[in-house]
Amino acid sequence: MHPGAPEALVASASRSTLDGVFRSTARTWPERVAVEEGGRTLTFGELDRLVDGVSGWLVANGIGRGDRVGILSENSADYVAVMLACARVGCILACQNWRLTARELRHCISLVEPKMMLVSDRFATLLDEVDGGGGDGAAGSRHRLDATLAARWAAEAGPPALGADLDPEAILLILYTSGTTGLPKGAAISHRAELVRNLAWHLSFGVRPGDTMVGWMPLYHMGGADQVLGTLLNGGKVIVMDVFDAPRIARIVTREPLGWLVTMPGTTDRMIAALKAESSPPVRVRAVGVMPDLVPRAEIAELTRLLDAPYPNTFGSTETGSPPCSGSCLPPGVVPERLSKTLSPLCEVRLVDADDRDVPDETPGEVAVRGPTLFSGYWRNDETNARDFRGGWFHLGDLMVRHADGTFDFVDRAKYMIKSGGENIYPAEIEQVLLADPRVAEAAVVRRTDPRWGEVPVAFVARRDGEPLEDADLYRRCRAELAGYKQPKGIRFLAFDDFPRSASGKVQRHELESLLAKEET
Repeated sequence: MHPGAPEALVASASRSTLDGVFRSTARTWPERVAVEEGGRTLTFGELDRLVDGVSGWLVANGIGRGDRVGILSENSADYVAVMLACARVGCILACQNWRLTARELRHCISLVEPKMMLVSDRFATLLDEVDGGGGDGAAGSRHRLDATLAARWAAEAGPPALGADLDPEAILLILYTSGTTGLPKGAAISHRAELVRNLAWHLSFGVRPGDTMVGWMPLYHMGGADQVLGTLLNGGKVIVMDVFDAPRIARIVTREPLGWLVTMPGTTDRMIAALKAESSPPVRVRAVGVMPDLVPRAEIAELTRLLDAPYPNTFGSTETGSPPCSGSCLPPGVVPERLSKTLSPLCEVRLVDADDRDVPDETPGEVAVRGPTLFSGYWRNDETNARDFRGGWFHLGDLMVRHADGTFDFVDRAKYMIKSGGENIYPAEIEQVLLADPRVAEAAVVRRTDPRWGEVPVAFVARRDGEPLEDADLYRRCRAELAGYKQPKGIRFLAFDDFPRSASGKVQRHELESLLAKEET
């Protein structure tokens, strides 16, 4: 189709990108505060000019459309500017999880082959360990993300890069998810997906354009990236924090009306204590919390009572955003009797059996979803994409039951996964580390309910005959190889023959869970 043909012009008019929407917002409210970080504030006009400088600097340093730029940094206003600048250029920002070990990070970085790596002062030593001491290694050319960023990049920048004709299906972010084979996968998130995710959680949780958010969740996490970008697109202010600081958030709540305040499993009790310590009441919070299945129900009632705000009854993922089943909220001040989910807007859901046939109501089936919030597949992972997108639907690996009233209840994970404080952990990640010890004959990791984190991993290990091996040896190995949240919170030794197995010889995790539960009663 010729670009000047009427059909092409009509099609082009519907192809908004994240940068186009942000620039429109910045022009509409140039004097409104967009980002607050400590004592630093940026209005939308100032942020837009900073993004011009950063995007021009990226282009001047050889970054073009489709190139990957890696970033390893705590949350900051400059990190936000980089995200928006990549949207403007049309390049891809690969957001690295600084909680990972050097071994895990090395895999994540090499997977995307970045042309450039941006690193903050705080994590420069970690990147040295990953990439051989600096310079232009496997992570591409390296540049420091520091306090002089705005002035230095503006001085070095060429003309601002504008992505007016960029395809909305172009990839904007790569966010990493735990892999069933033990190494993270890169989930590719498009401009289209980010725009529609913003709509989905506004529709579900009562958040409104212009609402302020506290951006404490790491920007390498979907809950951080989606919310920060969505808030800015809607003319709201982002208060950037690089850690969860309950007393500070409680003070913010008493002076600022907020939209959706995310508190993850493991933070709820601290948030309750901080709110109770405040002498002033909250101004207004439209919704608070996430992932209620992993939070004690009494804490849900107490937190929502203190803030007089409902609790989003969420069931989503990095790959899907807040859909597929996050379409309702739990009322404030009430201990919920059930956590049945409601279908999210802007998506379709099927529950299917092992042959991808729809199952009837009240029968467990794997969740398959289709809709515009979906990611664009795993980066350079055709085998997994072919399996998980079979039939043109994305299969989450989670089992749910649909009831006659249209609600859904979570049953189990077809792909066994541990959700700890908002982070996903697959047992294979830990088992590979344990089995690398030559004294280990068998290892299986299961989940244990935890009052703070929702779930934590616990390992069952069989020693090889005659081999001296203590749990301290394995804890030491895990500390060296795994991020802190992935390290087992308990190790139990079993004889090899005592591991429960199926007819095919596979370890049956549910029986190990039952054994663990009996030990702790």
